[in-house]
Amino acid sequence: MSRTTAPRPTALRTRGPGAIAVVVAVAAIVGALFYQSAASSISEVLHGGRATEADGVLPDDATVFAEQYPGVENLEPDLRRALQKAATAAAGEGIEFYVNSGWRSPAYQDQLLRQAVSKYGSEEEAARWVATPDTSPHVSGAAADIGHSDATTWLSDHGAEYGLCQIYRNEPWHYELRPKATSLGCPAPYADPTQDPRMR
Repeated sequence: MSRTTAPRPTALRTRGPGAIAVVVAVAAIVGALFYQSAASSISEVLHGGRATEADGVLPDDATVFAEQYPGVENLEPDLRRALQKAATAAAGEGIEFYVNSGWRSPAYQDQLLRQAVSKYGSEEEAARWVATPDTSPHVSGAAADIGHSDATTWLSDHGAEYGLCQIYRNEPWHYELRPKATSLGCPAPYADPTQDPRMR
């Protein structure tokens, strides 16, 4: 009489429902963490963590007439026209208006804010230089940072004639349109953005 022995169970057969559930749970957690990380900053996923021309980044030689760039094109039309009119007048004195920064996407503004927090060591100190995406006039296209110093000096002397006013004492490059300035002059600038009621 021959004896048959039962086949040995394989490793697969020894895994019960509990082991499979653990593997599935671990995979779900890893997947959720990956998704959360990717979704936390879609801009960083798309642009490698850096803002692009589409976000408002401008080349060094962009002038107020460089409407091929979103950073200039997306400025409020009245502000852009006032800057171009002032730049045309200043050109007669050999001065050119460059736009260091104009319109910015919310993602770009957020990137600048995070960089400022890192640089200055706190959100409170960073707020003296960079606004949030929700409050920045750059995000709405209502502000332009003008370079070089000869242009900002010219605007300091003549900007009100075009409704262009320096808004913050600590930022001599930051200009916004104040149409009443053509007849009343520019209002006194705030010490810095933390004094601006719009930033609250």
